[in-house]
Amino acid sequence: MRRFRRTVAAVAVALTVVGGSAGWVSADSQTAVVGPPPGTAAWQQEGLIDPATSTPHQVAAFFGGLSQERQRELARRHPSVVGNLDGAPVGLRYAANRRALAADGRFGRLLAPGRQILAFDPRGRGQAAEVYGDLQRAPHVAVVVPGSDMDAATYDRSKDPYGTPAGMAKSLRAATNDRTAVVAWTGYTTPVGVGIDAASGSLAEAGAGRLARFADGLDAVGVNDPAVFCHSYGSVVCGLAAPRLDASDLVALASPGMHADSAAQLRTRARVWAAKDPSDWIGNVPNVRVLGLGHGADPAAPAFGARTVPTGAAHGHTGYFAPGTESLRTFAAIAEHHTSS
Repeated sequence: MRRFRRTVAAVAVALTVVGGSAGWVSADSQTAVVGPPPGTAAWQQEGLIDPATSTPHQVAAFFGGLSQERQRELARRHPSVVGNLDGAPVGLRYAANRRALAADGRFGRLLAPGRQILAFDPRGRGQAAEVYGDLQRAPHVAVVVPGSDMDAATYDRSKDPYGTPAGMAKSLRAATNDRTAVVAWTGYTTPVGVGIDAASGSLAEAGAGRLARFADGLDAVGVNDPAVFCHSYGSVVCGLAAPRLDASDLVALASPGMHADSAAQLRTRARVWAAKDPSDWIGNVPNVRVLGLGHGADPAAPAFGARTVPTGAAHGHTGYFAPGTESLRTFAAIAEHHTSS
């Protein structure tokens, strides 16, 4: 009992320490965005395929049976559905999301020429997925899954760029000499600040299902299995998604834990990697799970059994994708399948 009390106290103290060291504050609990895309009711009134029950491969088969003219018509009339429907043609989703963004009006910068928005869900704080490169022709594909405080308004912010999914994605693509297409996937409701949401797995559970479906959608349209890079709380999402996540590699960086005691417990066929720099404040978070708080074992600990990513020249919680770091060079090698260690 004494040890149990010490563990609970350690979780509470660590959250306070991390919150102070990161300059964050606790925030209200978030409600996860789940279920089929907005606009589904109007879509279903026309007797079209059910977004809630159809698999991405069934969605791909549905669109494959339509003429291009009919596909474009559906994208015009139901942009929020088509733009978020995993398994729909990639180019059609880009076009649908441009229409949805223009109608929404809050995120005009995402309409800039050349931006490829693969998903845009305006519900809650807003979610988005953006592609850098040619998703269907690139020999290799990677997906970046972010942690706390990321949404449609912040995922590509200029402040602290290597701490955002867009900044990580662009840096990784550049490190592969633009040979890898990279998706900045902010497709789940992330925690805000440091509080119960960040310490629990409830938002990660909801995000895990969305991430697994997203990866299935890539597979359904012929995209190569991605290397998935999971930052901070995003690694909790990836850990919970792992058994059903279609990926070549799973990389946990700056991770508080993946709700598994070992790489083997993730039950994934993907290669599992982990990176944690000594300067990262995440090291102050105890790797425990008690009363629904905490995320378990440290994936970067030798006992976990993940492959080690060196972090030379990286600094802090958001420095792993910075140019010139050993971690970024290794990430690029992982994405291009140039490493087996």
